[in-house]
Amino acid sequence: MFRISCFADEIAPDLNEQAAVMRRNDIRYAELRSVWNKNVLDLDDDELDRVKRVFSEHGIQVSSIGSPIGKVPVSDDFAGHLERFRRAVVVAERMASRFIRVFSFYIPAGEHDRYEQAVVDRLDQMLTIAREHDVVLLHENEKDIFGESSANCQKLMQALYPAGLRAVFDPSNFVVAGEQVYTDSFAKLKPYVAYLHIKDSLRGGPIVPAGQGDGEIPAILGDLRDRDDLFVSLEPHLAQAGVFRGFSGPALFEKALAALRKILDEQGIRYE
Repeated sequence: MFRISCFADEIAPDLNEQAAVMRRNDIRYAELRSVWNKNVLDLDDDELDRVKRVFSEHGIQVSSIGSPIGKVPVSDDFAGHLERFRRAVVVAERMASRFIRVFSFYIPAGEHDRYEQAVVDRLDQMLTIAREHDVVLLHENEKDIFGESSANCQKLMQALYPAGLRAVFDPSNFVVAGEQVYTDSFAKLKPYVAYLHIKDSLRGGPIVPAGQGDGEIPAILGDLRDRDDLFVSLEPHLAQAGVFRGFSGPALFEKALAALRKILDEQGIRYE
């Protein structure tokens, strides 16, 4: 059975509105990225406790911490960023979340080979900390980072999967990278996928609801139909797409949710 989650800040900045829309639409899991226009890693402990309390009152659990870790230039000082990662681990533990989303650092154009080992070493240091706290790091493919291409994502998985790194697969980001998503990107990464972001887009065009773009989402979901307890996290970006967050608003969010559920129903995939 799949578990539908969502980036709750796609609905609204306000916590109560996020929770109310999720409850109205029977969504029981949230990927925590921001609340009140504050990044999840900038929320203090009292604010995190408030989020957890309101979510709990609405029957919502946190499926993953949608952190911005690794979304900095590879040339930046790593010591300070590692401390920010430690905060991400604290947040995950406080929110009873098993997963933390991470990235593989912005790389100067054409210099991916030069920085490959540095990226692996940095992620490996984070993985050591993650294992000590029993949390799982999910690497997301993203424009301009080392893991923009599926080939480079595969390199990271081959190096770090034994250390606990897993893939969160974002079809739209591979469309942006110019890849054939199902036959190329997904074929390389399927063994490592532990989590999905449901975002679709047209090649060279806008972001669209799932199944209406070139992300080949129906094929991917069908291929993973036998995966038990797989989180499929709705990240529509239908109104706005930015570097650190996207936004849809309640109406477009519900439109995106309906598109996802339609695919799952047509595929005969059970979900909650």
